[in-house]
Amino acid sequence: MSHAAEPAGRGPAGAHAADAPSAVDHMTDTRPIAEQPGPGCRKRDPILVASDVTRAFGGIKAVDVAHVEIPRNKITALIGPNGAGKTTLFNLLTGFDTPQSGQWTFEGQDLAGVPAYKVARLGMVRTFQLTKVMGKLTVLENMRLGASQQPGEALRRALLPPLWKRREQEITEQADELLARFKLDTKRTDYAASLSGGQRKLLEMARALMVRPKLVMLDEPMAGVNPALTQSLLDHIRNLKADGMTVLFVEHDMHMVRHIADWVIVMAEGKVVAEGPPAEVMKDPAVIDAYLGAHHDVDLGDSKGFEKLEEELEHDPESVIGEEPDGIVGRRIDERKEKP
Repeated sequence: MSHAAEPAGRGPAGAHAADAPSAVDHMTDTRPIAEQPGPGCRKRDPILVASDVTRAFGGIKAVDVAHVEIPRNKITALIGPNGAGKTTLFNLLTGFDTPQSGQWTFEGQDLAGVPAYKVARLGMVRTFQLTKVMGKLTVLENMRLGASQQPGEALRRALLPPLWKRREQEITEQADELLARFKLDTKRTDYAASLSGGQRKLLEMARALMVRPKLVMLDEPMAGVNPALTQSLLDHIRNLKADGMTVLFVEHDMHMVRHIADWVIVMAEGKVVAEGPPAEVMKDPAVIDAYLGAHHDVDLGDSKGFEKLEEELEHDPESVIGEEPDGIVGRRIDERKEKP
């Protein structure tokens, strides 16, 4: 594993005044994220750091990450073939699963053993590949559930409305602002079960913002979304960065990754096999092999490469073109590799 030299003054406490959030336009910041891109490389200013994280299911090691850092105020894509361990890593870092070993910190605070709800309160929230909206509650009620510091949740205070009415009004105003931003305000009083798949993705993303997070982790935000809503979701992800948040997302659509991500981390068989800017990572032989196997001559960072790949795979009986949610590179790779 290659590690670049760690710069002095890393992290919020040691950052120079010029690196302060108020002094940097995150949308135009072109400073290098890492001196030497590569698996496990050190970042200039990581918000999340994980080391020696492992998780096995029986005899299969689903996650075996030696070291990974998520850069602050950037959009990072976590990519890899199906079964690479991406969602499992999400679950481990956010407290939804327990690893066999490992240490990970968020803004310098140790998160090992911290339950998921406390992780969210610290400002690290996630969405799910399959949306977790409450179908029998209205859209507004779903939003209210996402807020923290609700005094009315305590039984004794719940019986005394003056103790929680003001906070509930603040939460409602915040929810209405987010619903308007995500163009869900017209669905405010509708049951969440009546929303389309794309609208549920938007609702889950909006609800995650109710805790005013610092790191937003999106698990396949585009999966199952109507193409008409894809651009809207992309714009919302960019806006998270513009608002000073850090984004880590899992995605199979390489076109989207190439256009939106500042940094790409590639997993295969539970390990981090490559890291770097999108254009460089998609030319990495290890990445091409992990995704495409024998189609090693295709450049994932070139749109013409995708056209060539589609043409090749149309005549390949072992491939499935355009199968949702995997996009054109989400193939039956494992089946192909298992064949003699």
